[in-house]
Amino acid sequence: MEIEILLAVGMFAAAIAALLAGYPVAFTLGGTALLFALMGIGLGVFPDAFLKGYPARIQGAMENQVLIAVPLFVIMGVILERSRVAEDLLHIASRLLGRLRGGLGYAVVIVGALLAASTGIVGATVITMTLIALPSMLRQGYDPRLAAGTIAASGTLGQIIPPSIVLILLADAISNANQTASMAGGGGPSVVSVGDLFAGALVPGLLLVFTYLIYIAASAWMRPASCPPLQADSDDPALTTQEIVFGLGAPLLLIMVVLGAILGGVASPTEAAAVGAGGAILLAGLRLSREDEMPGWVAPVLISGLISLLTLFLLANLMDLRVGREEISAGDWAGILFAGLLSLAFLVSLASGLYALSRASQLLAALKSASNITSMVFMILIGASLFALVFRGFGGDDLVTALLSAMPGGKWGALALTMLVMFVLGFFLDFIEIVFVVVPLVAPPLILLGFDPIWLAILMALNLQTSFLTPPFGFALFYLRGAAPDELATLDIWRGAVPFIGLQLFIIACVAGMPWLATWLPALAAN
Repeated sequence: MEIEILLAVGMFAAAIAALLAGYPVAFTLGGTALLFALMGIGLGVFPDAFLKGYPARIQGAMENQVLIAVPLFVIMGVILERSRVAEDLLHIASRLLGRLRGGLGYAVVIVGALLAASTGIVGATVITMTLIALPSMLRQGYDPRLAAGTIAASGTLGQIIPPSIVLILLADAISNANQTASMAGGGGPSVVSVGDLFAGALVPGLLLVFTYLIYIAASAWMRPASCPPLQADSDDPALTTQEIVFGLGAPLLLIMVVLGAILGGVASPTEAAAVGAGGAILLAGLRLSREDEMPGWVAPVLISGLISLLTLFLLANLMDLRVGREEISAGDWAGILFAGLLSLAFLVSLASGLYALSRASQLLAALKSASNITSMVFMILIGASLFALVFRGFGGDDLVTALLSAMPGGKWGALALTMLVMFVLGFFLDFIEIVFVVVPLVAPPLILLGFDPIWLAILMALNLQTSFLTPPFGFALFYLRGAAPDELATLDIWRGAVPFIGLQLFIIACVAGMPWLATWLPALAAN
């Protein structure tokens, strides 16, 4: 038994060392696991039946309907980013709020929340806002520390505000952990859905946005010189209603449709992600049609597609066509016919959006970028699945359970240790590795100790978000440093992030002390 424990601990340590040395994550996890499995088989302490069951495990993961939402949400975010819809959002919000003292800061936080809900990709959000907003904030006289901290913190909102890729992957991991814990405790299988995590993250995410805004308002009041109002430019034309409607209103409406469909039970996360990807193509095509030489029919067709999409969403909420109904009224048939016509109009406009993206030379680039991100996610999933399987074969899950159960302070001590370990790992590992490797190991024993799985998942997401913002290793700070102008000192970036780390720790404490902040909305949606 001691040899098995040594191999389990050695495998984990070897994987961490290889990752810190810069080796590719997916191949490091899979290769380390396979190497130690062969060592275990040679020593007679690892049953080879675990490896024989690995292909079936991968097939089951690839057939997981929830994970289909990942590439769709990635496509949605990449297309919105490459078509400069995100740039329009920040431009319009800064023009609307810039005359207020601290207005540019408010705009960055609000747009960061909107981009988090539309892309869910932290690196893309931080880099986009750094390139667009940071030069303007510095040029207007903002304190460099406040400007850098606001952008870095707003960029990490993609970790917690749904629909987030982090939450989708975390939902799959925490659902499997919850089922494992339920069966280990003698109960039946229990499922935690993506919709549950989206609903659970919504209130803490909005609270985080609200605290950021309060901090900027307090800075504007206590240190007026740190965030001056936007200076009027006579050469800058006034915003038109069309710019506000299509540049700000349409992306906001798309986010509301996607989230509303999931939280309202109208569509599954995968179906809502498909709607989001289609809507993003329409918005991108409409945005590009205003700049490039496009035929005159493109914009009207795309607008009709957006109207069709919204009408279909409303119709799905109003119609009651349950499977198995014996009779369908004439009104139902009329609704079905109308929905079919709207779907046809949406498909025609979708083809027009793809045409606009292709003509602007953005379609292929967006698809390649989305393919790279999706391939990375699933390659890490394959490697992490083998790692977790071998670790479990050595009895590593029993070791983790025993360690957490023996912690001083009971279940709260176990939770504190888990959060501390995940926080430190967040300095060196991306959220994907942590979700696929760490969560399956620590979540089942914590759930067995009595913690609510939804609440636990939200705490983990907030914890990782804080880790990605903490100097000197926070990923968000690296992204900002890479895109920021040279005159912005690295120390200013670190010092600017510190107040926002304090705000995030405050929200974590609130969610930890008041679990209903994360569980109230999922329970309401379930009813």
